[in-house]
Amino acid sequence: MKVWDDLKLQYRIGGVVQKILFWNIGVSLIFLILQTLLPSVYALLLPWFSLSSNFANLILAPWTLVTYSFLHAGIVHLIFNLLVLHFVGRMFTTYFTQKQFTTVYFLGAILGGLFYLIGGLFFSVGSVLVGASAATMAPLIALAVYAPNMEVRLALIGVVKTWHIAAFIIVLDVIQLSTHNTGGHLSHLGGAFMGFLYIKLINQGIDLSKGIDNFKGALLRLFKKKERSPFKKVYVSKNKTTKRENVDSKDFARTVEQKKIDEILDKISRSGYESLTKEEKEFLFKVGK
Repeated sequence: MKVWDDLKLQYRIGGVVQKILFWNIGVSLIFLILQTLLPSVYALLLPWFSLSSNFANLILAPWTLVTYSFLHAGIVHLIFNLLVLHFVGRMFTTYFTQKQFTTVYFLGAILGGLFYLIGGLFFSVGSVLVGASAATMAPLIALAVYAPNMEVRLALIGVVKTWHIAAFIIVLDVIQLSTHNTGGHLSHLGGAFMGFLYIKLINQGIDLSKGIDNFKGALLRLFKKKERSPFKKVYVSKNKTTKRENVDSKDFARTVEQKKIDEILDKISRSGYESLTKEEKEFLFKVGK
């Protein structure tokens, strides 16, 4: 239970990149286990979560334009995408907000899926598409366009710039289009194009993450039921001093608790979650409920 509690706590206090990592791990492991132990159940569920190359299937399951990015073809495929996602997420959030990362990530998945579907009209792309590669390509290319000279130290290679990494991956995808996994490489290019487009729009003062927020708010207002507030009687307390003292004591307790939370979060950012004491972990878990 301690490991499970620690995982839940890390999910709560982690940023959006960490949450996406958790979802990728959870969904992929469920499907990989089903594929091994219950192949008939796996075969039944896969068409409802993976992206089919048949446009007709998209009409029946439009959500697969996103859900396919949480599935992976195997453990190696999953681990590679998790490493790249963690690496790209940390660099991207140096310049942009977590909301912007979420926007470009999922738009990259969607456009990558559309490139796969359109490419299927002209090439042999395979029956289904899975993997977070297209979604991960979007923030990577966005970062390379926004900060092309940002230096990154890679093991066994040394210091390179972000545009070097982006150019290498895109050239590799283009070369491999005619060899194998054509559908996967097309989706990568779709994600890359989304990242490029996102930054070009940012430079023109158009932030797609704000547009999505406005659209979501309009939908909520459209379906939100307007309720008339009932007539309420107002009672005036005669004992004003006691009431004010109670409020002040609660505010003081909240201030002390928030200060302790901030200190613990600072410690996590400096030394990592494992540096916390048992009492600090229990305190964070209690306030996170």
